[in-house]
Amino acid sequence: MDLFNNNDSSSSTEDLNKDILSTNQAPYIPHNLMQGNNKRFNQQSTLQSRLNNIYYTTSPKKTDPSTIAALTRQHMTRAAQISSVSMMAMTKEVVLNYTIHDYSSHSGSYHPHHISVNKPTQQASRWSSGLHDHEQYITVKFDKPVVARSITFGKFHKGHVCNLKEFKVYGGMDPQDDMIEILHSGLKNDTEPESFPLKNQQKHMIFPMKYIKIVPLSAFGANFNYSIWYVELRGINEEAVIQRVCSEFENFKEMETTRLCLKYFRQKNMMDVFHILKTKTGVELEHPLLSDLHNHLVIDANFGAAEQVLNQAHKREIYKPYSESSPYTPFWKQIETDDSPSARGGHQMCINVQDRLIYVFGGWDGKRDLADFWCFDIEEGKWHLISLDTQLQGGPTPRSCHKVCFDPASKSIFVLGRYVESPAGQSLESDFYRYYVEFDQWIKINDHTALEGGPELIFDHQMCVDSEGETLYVFGGRTVNGDTNIQNYSGLYAYNIKLNHWKLVRNDDMKTTEPKSLVPLKSRVGHSMLFDQSNRLLYVFAGQRVKDYLSDLYRYEVDQDVVTEIAQDYSKDAGPDAGFTQRATIDEELQELYVLSGYMRNPGSDIVRNALWVYSIKNNEWQKVYQNESREFRHAPCPRFAHQMVYDPTTKTQYIFGGNPGDNLDPSKRLDDFWELQLTKPDPSSILRRSFYMIRMQKLRELCSYACDQYLEDDVSAATLEALDYLRTQVAPVVNHEDELESSEFHQMCANLCLLETMVDDDTTKDSFKNEILKSQDALYAERTRLFENLLEYIPQDMKEPLGKLTNAVKLIS
Repeated sequence: MDLFNNNDSSSSTEDLNKDILSTNQAPYIPHNLMQGNNKRFNQQSTLQSRLNNIYYTTSPKKTDPSTIAALTRQHMTRAAQISSVSMMAMTKEVVLNYTIHDYSSHSGSYHPHHISVNKPTQQASRWSSGLHDHEQYITVKFDKPVVARSITFGKFHKGHVCNLKEFKVYGGMDPQDDMIEILHSGLKNDTEPESFPLKNQQKHMIFPMKYIKIVPLSAFGANFNYSIWYVELRGINEEAVIQRVCSEFENFKEMETTRLCLKYFRQKNMMDVFHILKTKTGVELEHPLLSDLHNHLVIDANFGAAEQVLNQAHKREIYKPYSESSPYTPFWKQIETDDSPSARGGHQMCINVQDRLIYVFGGWDGKRDLADFWCFDIEEGKWHLISLDTQLQGGPTPRSCHKVCFDPASKSIFVLGRYVESPAGQSLESDFYRYYVEFDQWIKINDHTALEGGPELIFDHQMCVDSEGETLYVFGGRTVNGDTNIQNYSGLYAYNIKLNHWKLVRNDDMKTTEPKSLVPLKSRVGHSMLFDQSNRLLYVFAGQRVKDYLSDLYRYEVDQDVVTEIAQDYSKDAGPDAGFTQRATIDEELQELYVLSGYMRNPGSDIVRNALWVYSIKNNEWQKVYQNESREFRHAPCPRFAHQMVYDPTTKTQYIFGGNPGDNLDPSKRLDDFWELQLTKPDPSSILRRSFYMIRMQKLRELCSYACDQYLEDDVSAATLEALDYLRTQVAPVVNHEDELESSEFHQMCANLCLLETMVDDDTTKDSFKNEILKSQDALYAERTRLFENLLEYIPQDMKEPLGKLTNAVKLIS
């Protein structure tokens, strides 16, 4: 197969070749190139035959192992022969008996052996740690290897401050050297036992365990020791299955050890030993495409051929997984205009994506509520004052902590709720307004929504529009009543826009009135709620309930009336800390939530923090993109709360305006800055450009080294001219001058070439310069090896050499 021939003779072959490199295919598994063709080799190689038991089979059809398409067929055949997973599926799970192998400490008579017996009504039937730190643990041991599938924690018959709020579980064959994390979760502080699945396979490899280690991380009571009342482990211990699993696991470790040896020998340019081991075992180090890259780049220094291999990788979308999994980089830009809304917090903002208009209404300027109404034209980059006081046009009175949302179907804005600081003597009616953008007209829909089946007067709630279903969803918020000491929370309401009809979907006390099988949706204030129009889902998360800051995440299916708890506490899953008044947006196409924090829970006192998080709905993963706690930083918004954020999905741009900086020296201070934010990732084309840049810079360094070796005192050598021409025609076009490191490196190479032209025999810097530029062949090989490893950063792990170093296996013995 010619990797660099674009005129493929068969389109079907090209399609098949493309499939092998697609990220949707099964992971690449190193193969035995000559297994079916060399009987003597197969008979003599013990390691080879053992590896065959896992991954390989002799196909009745001889395939050409030199083609990627043939490798694909081999992989599919091998996968069909791997039956341990099938054996697991057909084997009944059982309770796994264990003994206590080790533990960190215990308090009084609360010995670890209590966890093997379930006595939920007996206070003494538990393990309690002797200390409260992250060094506490219990390790249990099975009498023989097993496949652990799940763990169940029993509890005391009443909630208890020592219950594990967060914990980790590790498993492995050696408690001192071979334990990997198989669970990270937490318990609810109730009386119901909780079961959790345990990780027991890495990709397609099931791994056995002989030890399980439970590590508490936090209890429900601050500074309380940890308690575990009962632990039950379930899994597979059938001898035939476990023998197969252990055999495959050992074979897998042997193969990985061989691959680490191959990696080491190649790094050290011990290619004779490399080829002997590779031929003897038949084990492949990596995908053939990467072997070609190494041969061209590192061994032959054929940089042009190396670029063509990478170009093929780009065409086959090998860079796509790296691009999709890369962290975002934030780019902030402050929008400054002559005429703009005054400083405020507790205001509301919505966006008309189609017409590219942003609306701001009301808020609190630190002294009074506002009723001005503004529109920002994104195309013009200008603010326009629609009304200085909307109540003069029949619209809402001054207010803050209300909610607005834009309905793209009717091109209208809905306004509901307001904060009343001193309820005595004031109207507590919940008025409800609608503004028609095209007619510049306000309509008062309800004088008091509670009389129409809607919510009481509320504030710090959330409101979303289902434009296709012609429905508004309103959830949470505090109800305003005559007694500020009473904290009542509003439930989930649906307003039918077409029929002008309110409906209570879920009450705040649902858990006491509805069937136990339904998941409760706890009302709160300062939370976030987003509507996914394409999937017809509401997402509710975070907020505050009485004195509790929440970090839970729920999904509500509006058509089925089904609530699903996605996370009880996402802060345990590398997500944001608990908080409220954060602002959030959604990208339905990318299936991502964007959260800009506000008030955050902090030991000792609450803090205001600017942290931007992205939540991947598809992967159920959080990623922190940005954090700033400095009020002096001018290149991004300072920390704040009670701000607003809207999102334009067509340009992938967030807009943030105003807020309260939480200035203790000036409590009435509010902000009037306006920012736009774009999040970027390296796309496959930029990865290819970066790869070309690295390759060409390496070739340029080698040209400079050769030119330095060919230095002529009285004239510029041909090698120097070649290096200058290569810099101008090949390197310069791929330099990203916005990248400071690239730009600096490029200019340094320009300077080096200039010095090559101007050096004279008695130049005192000549020797030191030559020592820096002139490289031996061994040094250049080492540089190209490092370059190859850097290029592998963009390649899926399943295709490339194993992680780790062979030298790490060396241990000092005392």
